[in-house]
Amino acid sequence: MAVQKLGRGFVDRIARLIDFRVDERTRGLADRVNNLEHATADHRRRLDNAERNLEEARGDLRWARAELDRLIPHVAAQEGRLETLRESMSLVPKADAPQIAEARTLIEEIQRQHAQIRVRLAGISRYEDRLRRLEDRVEEPVAQ
Repeated sequence: MAVQKLGRGFVDRIARLIDFRVDERTRGLADRVNNLEHATADHRRRLDNAERNLEEARGDLRWARAELDRLIPHVAAQEGRLETLRESMSLVPKADAPQIAEARTLIEEIQRQHAQIRVRLAGISRYEDRLRRLEDRVEEPVAQ
């Protein structure tokens, strides 16, 4: 009986020694696995964020492409009109000095009127902007 007890104690000591050595070697491995799990979770989060940003960029690109496709015919039409205008200007008949002076006077009058119109439109724009800001101020307390 004493021999059996002594044998079990000896076996228990050897088992604890082996367990201690195994625990020492696996503790570093467990820490490394734990760090890798955290890094993997961080990488997944960053990858999800990158995929979300990429999908937003794709949406923006699709919108920009649709706008470009929509505007191309308009630009082509404007270029056609400019070319027609350029051709008609090159076909202007010769005029004498009084006609040129009268044409210049008319052009100067048109330019003056255009300048007045631009000033008026700028005033209207400022007025509308002030009005919009006032409306925004009135709406803010209601929204809060």
